[in-house]
Amino acid sequence: MHWIALQWLIDAGADVAMPTPEALGWWALRYTPHVTWLDEGLMLEVSACERLWGGRSQLMRQILHENPVAGALLRGAQGATSLEALARLRLFVRGEKRPAQMPAGLPLHTLSAARAHLDLLARMGCHTWGEVAALPRGGLARRFGAGLRTALDTAWQLRPDSHAWLSLPDVFEQKLELPALAENANELMWSANRLLSALQIWLRMRQRGVRAFELQWTLDLRRYNGVDLPRNEQVVVRTGQPVQDMAHLRRLLSEKLALTTLGAPASWIRLRSLETDAWAAASTSFLPEDNRKGDKLHEMVERLSARLGPQQVLVPATRADHRPEQVQAWQPALRRSGFVAASPAKDPARGAQGAAAAQPVPGRKPKGQGALPDRQPDALYPGWLLREPLLLAMEGERPCYGGPLRKLAGPQRVEAGWWGHGGQEDGQGHLAVRDYYIAESPEAGLVWVYRERPAASFATGGEVRWYLQGLYA
Repeated sequence: MHWIALQWLIDAGADVAMPTPEALGWWALRYTPHVTWLDEGLMLEVSACERLWGGRSQLMRQILHENPVAGALLRGAQGATSLEALARLRLFVRGEKRPAQMPAGLPLHTLSAARAHLDLLARMGCHTWGEVAALPRGGLARRFGAGLRTALDTAWQLRPDSHAWLSLPDVFEQKLELPALAENANELMWSANRLLSALQIWLRMRQRGVRAFELQWTLDLRRYNGVDLPRNEQVVVRTGQPVQDMAHLRRLLSEKLALTTLGAPASWIRLRSLETDAWAAASTSFLPEDNRKGDKLHEMVERLSARLGPQQVLVPATRADHRPEQVQAWQPALRRSGFVAASPAKDPARGAQGAAAAQPVPGRKPKGQGALPDRQPDALYPGWLLREPLLLAMEGERPCYGGPLRKLAGPQRVEAGWWGHGGQEDGQGHLAVRDYYIAESPEAGLVWVYRERPAASFATGGEVRWYLQGLYA
Protein backbone atom coordinates (compact mmCIF):
# COMPACT_ATOMS: atom_id res chain seq x y z
CA MET A 1 0.00 0.00 0.00
CA HIS A 2 1.03 3.60 -0.56
CA TRP A 3 -0.44 6.65 1.17
CA ILE A 4 -0.41 10.41 0.55
CA ALA A 5 -1.13 12.82 3.42
CA LEU A 6 -2.29 16.38 2.66
CA GLN A 7 -2.71 19.45 4.84
CA TRP A 8 -3.73 23.05 4.03
CA LEU A 9 -1.89 25.85 5.81
CA ILE A 10 -3.40 29.36 5.99
CA ASP A 11 -1.44 32.44 7.02
CA ALA A 12 -2.75 34.29 10.06
CA GLY A 13 -5.04 37.12 9.03
CA ALA A 14 -5.58 35.79 5.50
CA ASP A 15 -9.18 35.98 4.27
CA VAL A 16 -9.56 32.52 2.72
CA ALA A 17 -12.90 30.80 2.12
CA MET A 18 -11.77 27.37 3.28
CA PRO A 19 -14.16 24.61 2.16
CA THR A 20 -15.43 22.17 4.73
CA PRO A 21 -13.25 19.09 5.42
CA GLU A 22 -15.88 16.87 3.83
CA ALA A 23 -15.75 18.92 0.62
CA LEU A 24 -11.96 18.65 0.48
CA GLY A 25 -12.40 14.90 0.74
CA TRP A 26 -14.80 15.01 -2.25
CA TRP A 27 -12.14 16.85 -4.23
CA ALA A 28 -9.58 14.14 -3.46
CA LEU A 29 -11.95 11.45 -4.77
CA ARG A 30 -10.98 12.48 -8.30
CA TYR A 31 -7.57 10.82 -7.74
CA THR A 32 -8.54 7.69 -5.82
CA PRO A 33 -11.71 6.13 -4.35
CA HIS A 34 -9.91 5.56 -1.03
CA VAL A 35 -9.97 8.87 0.84
CA THR A 36 -10.37 9.53 4.55
CA TRP A 37 -9.52 12.09 7.24
CA LEU A 38 -6.99 11.12 9.92
CA ASP A 39 -6.55 13.83 12.54
CA GLU A 40 -5.48 16.98 10.67
CA GLY A 41 -4.41 15.17 7.49
CA LEU A 42 -6.44 14.20 4.43
CA MET A 43 -5.29 10.68 3.56
CA LEU A 44 -5.31 9.15 0.06
CA GLU A 45 -4.49 5.48 -0.52
CA VAL A 46 -3.21 5.39 -4.14
CA SER A 47 -1.50 2.02 -4.61
CA ALA A 48 -4.21 0.76 -6.98
CA CYS A 49 -4.39 3.89 -9.19
CA GLU A 50 -1.00 5.60 -9.10
CA ARG A 51 -0.01 3.99 -12.42
CA LEU A 52 -2.94 5.73 -14.12
CA TRP A 53 -1.44 9.12 -13.19
CA GLY A 54 2.06 8.33 -14.41
CA GLY A 55 3.59 7.21 -11.13
CA ARG A 56 3.81 8.49 -7.59
CA SER A 57 5.90 11.57 -8.32
CA GLN A 58 3.67 12.69 -11.19
CA LEU A 59 0.53 12.12 -9.09
CA MET A 60 1.97 14.14 -6.22
CA ARG A 61 2.82 17.05 -8.54
CA GLN A 62 -0.68 16.89 -10.04
CA ILE A 63 -2.34 17.06 -6.62
CA LEU A 64 -0.23 20.00 -5.44
CA HIS A 65 -0.79 21.84 -8.72
CA GLU A 66 -4.60 21.48 -8.56
CA ASN A 67 -4.96 22.96 -5.09
CA PRO A 68 -8.71 23.68 -4.67
CA VAL A 69 -8.22 26.37 -1.99
CA ALA A 70 -6.95 29.63 -3.42
CA GLY A 71 -4.74 31.47 -0.94
CA ALA A 72 -3.90 28.38 1.16
CA LEU A 73 -0.60 26.47 0.99
CA LEU A 74 -0.99 22.75 0.33
CA ARG A 75 1.60 20.44 1.90
CA GLY A 76 1.92 16.75 1.15
CA ALA A 77 3.94 13.71 2.23
CA GLN A 78 4.00 10.02 1.33
CA GLY A 79 4.45 6.77 3.22
CA ALA A 80 3.86 3.04 3.22
CA THR A 81 1.06 3.39 5.81
CA SER A 82 -1.34 6.14 6.75
CA LEU A 83 0.45 6.68 10.09
CA GLU A 84 3.85 6.94 8.41
CA ALA A 85 2.57 9.38 5.77
CA LEU A 86 0.91 11.53 8.45
CA ALA A 87 4.09 11.50 10.58
CA ARG A 88 6.23 12.60 7.64
CA LEU A 89 3.72 15.37 6.91
CA ARG A 90 4.03 16.62 10.49
CA LEU A 91 7.83 16.65 10.19
CA PHE A 92 7.58 18.52 6.88
CA VAL A 93 5.28 21.20 8.35
CA ARG A 94 7.58 21.70 11.34
CA GLY A 95 10.68 21.84 9.15
CA GLU A 96 12.30 18.74 10.70
CA LYS A 97 14.39 16.31 8.72
CA ARG A 98 13.25 12.84 7.75
CA PRO A 99 14.97 10.04 9.76
CA ALA A 100 17.13 7.50 8.01
CA GLN A 101 15.10 4.52 9.22
CA MET A 102 11.36 4.39 8.52
CA PRO A 103 9.23 4.07 10.55
CA ALA A 104 11.52 3.17 13.47
CA GLY A 105 13.33 6.52 13.48
CA LEU A 106 10.22 8.69 13.55
CA PRO A 107 9.96 10.85 16.72
CA LEU A 108 7.13 9.99 19.11
CA HIS A 109 5.42 13.39 18.87
CA THR A 110 4.42 12.47 15.30
CA LEU A 111 2.35 9.48 16.51
CA SER A 112 -1.14 10.50 17.67
CA ALA A 113 -1.60 7.43 19.90
CA ALA A 114 1.55 8.31 21.89
CA ARG A 115 0.90 12.01 22.48
CA ALA A 116 -0.85 11.43 25.82
CA HIS A 117 2.17 9.50 27.15
CA LEU A 118 5.13 11.49 25.81
CA ASP A 119 6.46 12.59 29.22
CA LEU A 120 6.30 9.09 30.73
CA LEU A 121 7.86 7.46 27.66
CA ALA A 122 10.64 10.07 27.66
CA ARG A 123 11.48 9.24 31.29
CA MET A 124 11.68 5.60 30.21
CA GLY A 125 14.20 6.59 27.50
CA CYS A 126 11.84 6.11 24.56
CA HIS A 127 11.91 8.90 21.96
CA THR A 128 11.19 7.13 18.66
CA TRP A 129 8.63 4.70 17.32
CA GLY A 130 11.19 1.90 17.20
CA GLU A 131 12.19 2.30 20.84
CA VAL A 132 8.56 2.02 21.97
CA ALA A 133 7.89 -0.91 19.63
CA ALA A 134 10.81 -2.79 21.24
CA LEU A 135 9.10 -2.79 24.65
CA PRO A 136 7.34 -6.00 25.74
CA ARG A 137 3.94 -6.19 24.07
CA GLY A 138 1.96 -7.26 27.15
CA GLY A 139 3.47 -4.67 29.47
CA LEU A 140 3.09 -1.89 26.87
CA ALA A 141 -0.59 -2.66 26.39
CA ARG A 142 -1.26 -2.87 30.15
CA ARG A 143 0.62 0.35 30.94
CA PHE A 144 -0.44 2.57 28.00
CA GLY A 145 -3.54 0.90 26.63
CA ALA A 146 -4.17 -1.22 23.56
CA GLY A 147 -4.42 1.83 21.24
CA LEU A 148 -0.68 2.52 21.24
CA ARG A 149 0.22 -1.12 20.56
CA THR A 150 -2.39 -1.30 17.76
CA ALA A 151 -1.01 1.87 16.13
CA LEU A 152 2.54 0.48 16.17
CA ASP A 153 1.37 -2.80 14.64
CA THR A 154 -0.34 -0.84 11.88
CA ALA A 155 2.81 1.23 11.26
CA TRP A 156 4.84 -1.98 10.84
CA GLN A 157 2.06 -3.43 8.64
CA LEU A 158 1.29 -6.22 11.12
CA ARG A 159 -2.36 -5.16 11.16
CA PRO A 160 -4.54 -3.96 8.25
CA ASP A 161 -4.63 -0.19 7.72
CA SER A 162 -8.44 0.06 7.57
CA HIS A 163 -10.52 3.23 7.51
CA ALA A 164 -14.04 4.44 6.77
CA TRP A 165 -13.79 5.81 3.22
CA LEU A 166 -15.49 9.01 2.15
CA SER A 167 -18.18 8.89 -0.55
CA LEU A 168 -19.84 11.52 -2.71
CA PRO A 169 -23.52 12.12 -1.75
CA ASP A 170 -26.27 12.29 -4.35
CA VAL A 171 -27.56 15.64 -3.01
CA PHE A 172 -25.45 18.46 -1.62
CA GLU A 173 -26.34 19.51 1.92
CA GLN A 174 -23.96 20.87 4.54
CA LYS A 175 -24.27 22.74 7.83
CA LEU A 176 -21.83 25.14 9.42
CA GLU A 177 -21.75 26.76 12.85
CA LEU A 178 -21.07 30.48 12.64
CA PRO A 179 -17.96 31.74 14.46
CA ALA A 180 -20.15 34.45 16.03
CA LEU A 181 -23.84 35.29 16.04
CA ALA A 182 -24.80 37.00 12.79
CA GLU A 183 -26.81 40.14 13.46
CA ASN A 184 -27.76 40.81 9.83
CA ALA A 185 -27.97 38.89 6.60
CA ASN A 186 -24.77 40.37 5.15
CA GLU A 187 -22.77 38.82 7.99
CA LEU A 188 -23.89 35.40 6.77
CA MET A 189 -21.97 35.78 3.49
CA TRP A 190 -18.51 35.16 4.97
CA SER A 191 -19.51 31.73 6.27
CA ALA A 192 -21.71 31.06 3.26
CA ASN A 193 -18.62 31.41 1.05
CA ARG A 194 -17.20 28.26 2.67
CA LEU A 195 -20.33 26.31 1.82
CA LEU A 196 -20.38 27.71 -1.72
CA SER A 197 -16.79 26.53 -2.19
CA ALA A 198 -17.90 23.09 -1.02
CA LEU A 199 -20.84 23.22 -3.43
CA GLN A 200 -18.49 23.96 -6.33
CA ILE A 201 -16.35 20.93 -5.49
CA TRP A 202 -19.44 18.73 -5.28
CA LEU A 203 -20.76 20.02 -8.63
CA ARG A 204 -17.46 19.38 -10.39
CA MET A 205 -17.16 15.89 -9.00
CA ARG A 206 -20.76 15.09 -9.93
CA GLN A 207 -20.35 16.87 -13.30
CA ARG A 208 -23.52 18.82 -12.70
CA GLY A 209 -24.60 22.45 -12.69
CA VAL A 210 -26.87 23.96 -10.07
CA ARG A 211 -30.15 25.63 -11.04
CA ALA A 212 -31.50 26.32 -7.55
CA PHE A 213 -30.10 26.18 -4.03
CA GLU A 214 -31.29 27.22 -0.59
CA LEU A 215 -29.39 28.98 2.19
CA GLN A 216 -31.06 28.43 5.55
CA TRP A 217 -30.05 29.87 8.90
CA THR A 218 -31.08 28.90 12.42
CA LEU A 219 -32.30 31.71 14.68
CA ASP A 220 -30.74 31.85 18.12
CA LEU A 221 -33.96 33.11 19.74
CA ARG A 222 -37.41 31.56 19.89
CA ARG A 223 -39.15 34.82 20.79
CA TYR A 224 -38.20 38.43 20.00
CA ASN A 225 -40.02 41.59 21.13
CA GLY A 226 -43.00 39.50 22.20
CA VAL A 227 -43.32 37.74 18.81
CA ASP A 228 -42.83 34.01 18.31
CA LEU A 229 -40.09 33.35 15.76
CA PRO A 230 -39.75 30.42 13.37
CA ARG A 231 -36.95 27.98 14.00
CA ASN A 232 -35.30 28.72 10.63
CA GLU A 233 -35.32 31.33 7.87
CA GLN A 234 -34.07 30.88 4.34
CA VAL A 235 -33.58 32.37 0.90
CA VAL A 236 -33.71 30.47 -2.41
CA VAL A 237 -31.46 31.39 -5.34
CA ARG A 238 -32.48 30.26 -8.84
CA THR A 239 -30.62 30.49 -12.14
CA GLY A 240 -31.86 30.26 -15.70
CA GLN A 241 -29.13 27.83 -16.74
CA PRO A 242 -27.00 25.24 -14.90
CA VAL A 243 -24.08 27.01 -13.21
CA GLN A 244 -20.74 25.94 -11.74
CA ASP A 245 -19.30 29.46 -11.50
CA MET A 246 -19.25 30.35 -7.81
CA ALA A 247 -18.49 34.02 -8.50
CA HIS A 248 -21.89 34.34 -10.19
CA LEU A 249 -23.67 32.43 -7.42
CA ARG A 250 -22.00 34.59 -4.77
CA ARG A 251 -23.27 37.73 -6.50
CA LEU A 252 -26.80 36.33 -6.68
CA LEU A 253 -26.74 35.25 -3.04
CA SER A 254 -25.37 38.60 -1.87
CA GLU A 255 -28.14 40.41 -3.79
CA LYS A 256 -30.74 38.20 -2.10
CA LEU A 257 -29.27 38.68 1.35
CA ALA A 258 -29.04 42.45 0.86
CA LEU A 259 -32.86 42.51 0.64
CA THR A 260 -33.35 40.20 3.64
CA THR A 261 -33.86 41.17 7.27
CA LEU A 262 -33.08 38.58 9.94
CA GLY A 263 -35.80 37.97 12.50
CA ALA A 264 -33.12 37.41 15.18
CA PRO A 265 -29.37 36.67 15.37
CA ALA A 266 -28.38 33.46 13.56
CA SER A 267 -26.08 30.76 14.92
CA TRP A 268 -26.03 28.06 12.18
CA ILE A 269 -26.33 28.07 8.39
CA ARG A 270 -27.13 25.26 6.00
CA LEU A 271 -26.72 25.13 2.22
CA ARG A 272 -28.44 22.51 0.09
CA SER A 273 -29.00 22.03 -3.61
CA LEU A 274 -32.61 22.02 -4.83
CA GLU A 275 -32.25 21.52 -8.59
CA THR A 276 -29.25 20.39 -10.62
CA ASP A 277 -28.75 19.42 -14.25
CA ALA A 278 -26.08 17.47 -16.10
CA TRP A 279 -23.16 19.75 -16.88
CA ALA A 280 -22.20 20.26 -20.52
CA ALA A 281 -18.78 21.85 -20.78
CA ALA A 282 -18.60 24.90 -23.03
CA SER A 283 -16.56 24.59 -26.21
CA THR A 284 -13.67 26.98 -26.68
CA SER A 285 -12.89 29.09 -29.72
CA PHE A 286 -9.91 31.03 -31.03
CA LEU A 287 -12.12 33.60 -32.76
CA PRO A 288 -12.08 36.99 -30.99
CA GLU A 289 -15.84 37.51 -31.35
CA ASP A 290 -16.45 34.27 -29.44
CA ASN A 291 -14.26 35.33 -26.50
CA ARG A 292 -15.84 38.56 -25.40
CA LYS A 293 -15.21 39.83 -21.90
CA GLY A 294 -17.88 40.64 -19.35
CA ASP A 295 -20.88 38.86 -17.91
CA LYS A 296 -23.02 36.57 -19.98
CA LEU A 297 -26.53 37.75 -20.78
CA HIS A 298 -28.29 35.18 -18.60
CA GLU A 299 -26.01 36.09 -15.66
CA MET A 300 -26.94 39.76 -15.98
CA VAL A 301 -30.66 38.89 -16.15
CA GLU A 302 -30.40 36.69 -13.05
CA ARG A 303 -28.51 39.37 -11.12
CA LEU A 304 -31.08 42.03 -12.03
CA SER A 305 -33.90 39.67 -11.06
CA ALA A 306 -32.34 39.13 -7.65
CA ARG A 307 -31.79 42.86 -7.16
CA LEU A 308 -35.06 44.28 -8.52
CA GLY A 309 -37.40 41.35 -7.96
CA PRO A 310 -38.52 38.56 -10.34
CA GLN A 311 -41.62 40.49 -11.49
CA GLN A 312 -39.51 43.40 -12.74
CA VAL A 313 -37.43 41.43 -15.27
CA LEU A 314 -39.67 39.80 -17.87
CA VAL A 315 -39.19 37.82 -21.05
CA PRO A 316 -41.66 36.97 -23.83
CA ALA A 317 -43.11 33.48 -23.95
CA THR A 318 -45.06 32.02 -26.87
CA ARG A 319 -48.47 30.39 -26.48
CA ALA A 320 -50.18 27.73 -28.56
CA ASP A 321 -53.03 30.00 -29.65
CA HIS A 322 -54.31 31.22 -33.04
CA ARG A 323 -55.52 34.58 -31.69
CA PRO A 324 -52.74 37.09 -32.49
CA GLU A 325 -53.15 39.00 -29.22
CA GLN A 326 -52.75 35.75 -27.25
CA VAL A 327 -49.74 34.40 -29.13
CA GLN A 328 -47.36 35.94 -26.60
CA ALA A 329 -47.25 36.48 -22.84
CA TRP A 330 -44.73 38.05 -20.47
CA GLN A 331 -43.36 36.14 -17.51
CA PRO A 332 -40.44 36.42 -15.06
CA ALA A 333 -37.15 35.49 -16.68
CA LEU A 334 -36.13 33.14 -13.86
CA ARG A 335 -39.39 31.22 -14.10
CA ARG A 336 -38.73 30.31 -17.69
CA SER A 337 -36.64 27.14 -17.80
CA GLY A 338 -33.41 27.50 -19.77
CA PHE A 339 -33.87 31.22 -20.46
CA VAL A 340 -31.77 32.38 -23.39
CA ALA A 341 -32.56 35.86 -24.69
CA ALA A 342 -32.56 36.02 -28.47
CA SER A 343 -31.05 38.79 -30.52
CA PRO A 344 -33.40 41.47 -31.89
CA ALA A 345 -32.99 40.11 -35.40
CA LYS A 346 -34.38 36.73 -34.36
CA ASP A 347 -36.95 37.82 -31.76
CA PRO A 348 -38.12 41.41 -32.30
CA ALA A 349 -38.98 43.44 -29.23
CA ARG A 350 -42.67 43.48 -28.54
CA GLY A 351 -43.05 46.31 -26.09
CA ALA A 352 -43.38 46.48 -22.31
CA GLN A 353 -46.10 44.81 -20.34
CA GLY A 354 -48.83 47.00 -18.92
CA ALA A 355 -48.24 50.06 -21.15
CA ALA A 356 -51.41 51.74 -22.36
CA ALA A 357 -52.28 51.11 -26.00
CA ALA A 358 -52.00 54.34 -27.98
CA GLN A 359 -54.51 55.43 -30.61
CA PRO A 360 -52.90 54.86 -34.02
CA VAL A 361 -52.53 57.83 -36.30
CA PRO A 362 -52.79 57.23 -40.05
CA GLY A 363 -49.41 57.48 -41.69
CA ARG A 364 -47.54 56.87 -38.42
CA LYS A 365 -46.81 53.47 -36.90
CA PRO A 366 -48.62 53.09 -33.55
CA LYS A 367 -47.16 51.48 -30.45
CA GLY A 368 -47.57 47.77 -30.48
CA GLN A 369 -46.11 44.38 -29.72
CA GLY A 370 -43.71 44.04 -32.63
CA ALA A 371 -43.56 41.35 -35.26
CA LEU A 372 -45.72 38.25 -35.20
CA PRO A 373 -44.02 34.88 -35.61
CA ASP A 374 -44.89 32.99 -38.78
CA ARG A 375 -47.34 30.30 -37.74
CA GLN A 376 -48.95 29.41 -41.10
CA PRO A 377 -46.97 29.15 -44.32
CA ASP A 378 -49.75 30.75 -46.42
CA ALA A 379 -50.36 33.68 -44.04
CA LEU A 380 -48.83 37.14 -44.54
CA TYR A 381 -48.64 38.52 -41.02
CA PRO A 382 -47.85 42.20 -40.50
CA GLY A 383 -44.55 43.47 -39.23
CA TRP A 384 -46.22 45.40 -36.38
CA LEU A 385 -49.08 44.33 -34.13
CA LEU A 386 -51.20 46.70 -32.03
CA ARG A 387 -51.47 45.97 -28.34
CA GLU A 388 -55.26 46.05 -28.59
CA PRO A 389 -57.34 45.91 -31.79
CA LEU A 390 -58.70 49.34 -32.80
CA LEU A 391 -62.42 49.58 -33.63
CA LEU A 392 -62.78 51.15 -37.08
CA ALA A 393 -65.36 53.62 -38.25
CA MET A 394 -67.65 52.56 -41.09
CA GLU A 395 -68.62 54.29 -44.31
CA GLY A 396 -71.61 52.28 -45.35
CA GLU A 397 -70.31 48.72 -45.38
CA ARG A 398 -66.65 49.71 -45.85
CA PRO A 399 -64.29 50.15 -42.88
CA CYS A 400 -62.22 53.31 -42.76
CA TYR A 401 -58.74 54.10 -41.52
CA GLY A 402 -57.33 57.24 -43.04
CA GLY A 403 -60.03 56.84 -45.67
CA PRO A 404 -62.01 53.87 -46.95
CA LEU A 405 -60.05 50.64 -47.01
CA ARG A 406 -59.64 48.54 -50.14
CA LYS A 407 -59.37 44.79 -49.49
CA LEU A 408 -56.47 43.10 -51.25
CA ALA A 409 -56.30 39.59 -49.81
CA GLY A 410 -58.41 37.40 -47.58
CA PRO A 411 -60.25 36.16 -45.78
CA GLN A 412 -58.03 34.19 -43.42
CA ARG A 413 -60.41 32.66 -40.92
CA VAL A 414 -59.64 32.24 -37.22
CA GLU A 415 -61.92 30.58 -34.70
CA ALA A 416 -60.38 30.11 -31.27
CA GLY A 417 -61.04 30.68 -27.59
CA TRP A 418 -64.17 28.57 -27.53
CA TRP A 419 -62.73 26.40 -24.73
CA GLY A 420 -62.86 29.32 -22.31
CA HIS A 421 -65.91 31.15 -23.62
CA GLY A 422 -67.75 32.82 -20.78
CA GLY A 423 -64.73 34.53 -19.21
CA GLN A 424 -61.65 33.43 -17.31
CA GLU A 425 -59.53 35.04 -14.65
CA ASP A 426 -56.46 35.12 -16.88
CA GLY A 427 -58.24 37.12 -19.57
CA GLN A 428 -57.74 34.44 -22.20
CA GLY A 429 -61.29 33.08 -22.36
CA HIS A 430 -62.93 35.35 -24.95
CA LEU A 431 -64.23 33.76 -28.14
CA ALA A 432 -62.62 34.93 -31.39
CA VAL A 433 -64.52 34.22 -34.65
CA ARG A 434 -62.89 36.43 -37.26
CA ASP A 435 -62.08 36.93 -40.92
CA TYR A 436 -58.71 38.63 -41.48
CA TYR A 437 -57.93 40.75 -44.55
CA ILE A 438 -54.96 42.61 -45.95
CA ALA A 439 -56.27 46.02 -46.96
CA GLU A 440 -54.87 49.27 -48.33
CA SER A 441 -55.40 52.61 -46.59
CA PRO A 442 -55.08 55.86 -48.56
CA GLU A 443 -52.80 57.30 -45.83
CA ALA A 444 -51.40 54.37 -43.81
CA GLY A 445 -50.60 51.97 -46.65
CA LEU A 446 -51.07 48.24 -46.09
CA VAL A 447 -52.94 47.31 -42.91
CA TRP A 448 -54.16 44.10 -41.32
CA VAL A 449 -57.84 44.20 -40.35
CA TYR A 450 -60.45 41.68 -39.35
CA ARG A 451 -64.22 41.45 -39.31
CA GLU A 452 -66.18 39.71 -36.62
CA ARG A 453 -68.14 36.93 -38.21
CA PRO A 454 -71.91 36.68 -37.57
CA ALA A 455 -71.46 33.93 -34.96
CA ALA A 456 -69.68 36.49 -32.75
CA SER A 457 -71.89 39.46 -33.61
CA PHE A 458 -75.09 38.19 -31.99
CA ALA A 459 -73.99 39.72 -28.67
CA THR A 460 -73.80 43.14 -30.33
CA GLY A 461 -77.31 43.02 -31.79
CA GLY A 462 -76.18 41.72 -35.16
CA GLU A 463 -73.86 44.66 -35.86
CA VAL A 464 -70.77 43.64 -37.80
CA ARG A 465 -67.64 45.38 -36.51
CA TRP A 466 -64.24 45.84 -38.12
CA TYR A 467 -60.95 46.18 -36.24
CA LEU A 468 -57.41 47.20 -37.12
CA GLN A 469 -54.83 44.84 -35.59
CA GLY A 470 -51.61 45.32 -37.53
CA LEU A 471 -49.62 47.38 -40.00
CA TYR A 472 -47.14 46.43 -42.69
CA ALA A 473 -43.87 48.25 -43.17
